Amino acid sequence: AAPAQVVKRPVDYVWAVARISLGWVFLWAFADKLFGWGFATPAERAWINGASPTTGFLKGTGENALGGVFSALAGQVWVDWLFMLGLLGVGAALILGAGLRIAAAAGGLMMVLMWAAELPLQNNPFMDDHLVYAVVLAGLALGGAGTTWGIGTWWATTPLVRRYPVLR
Repeated sequence: AAPAQVVKRPVDYVWAVARISLGWVFLWAFADKLFGWGFATPAERAWINGASPTTGFLKGTGENALGGVFSALAGQVWVDWLFMLGLLGVGAALILGAGLRIAAAAGGLMMVLMWAAELPLQNNPFMDDHLVYAVVLAGLALGGAGTTWGIGTWWATTPLVRRYPVLR
């Protein structure tokens, strides 16, 4: 018997566009920091040129509430690797529509940490784009956004994901 056709609702396409758009935000940040294409990262501060992708942001947090904690992490090799792998992994998972649960958890953690590094906020008592992204990431994972314009349906049927559903 042929598999049943799943009827897509308009909201499924909205979540798919949100997923791909946010995936692009993560992948672009990775690529710009890696190659220094001159948008947020000039070429001389590119990771491939030996610069640290975390130093600029984290060193700038020194005057903030938790600045000492985050400034101490700036430029450490393990922090740079975790950050860059996080950007790449979350971005790729979102674009592909697979592994959204882990991507939402990792990306949400990254966003909350960046939010915390900026405390106190300049323009709002507590809310900024980092927290909004974290909420959207949770919605993408919980809403199954990888099944529209993504490989989420196929991914969920793989033996690995059936054995470890957290990988959905």
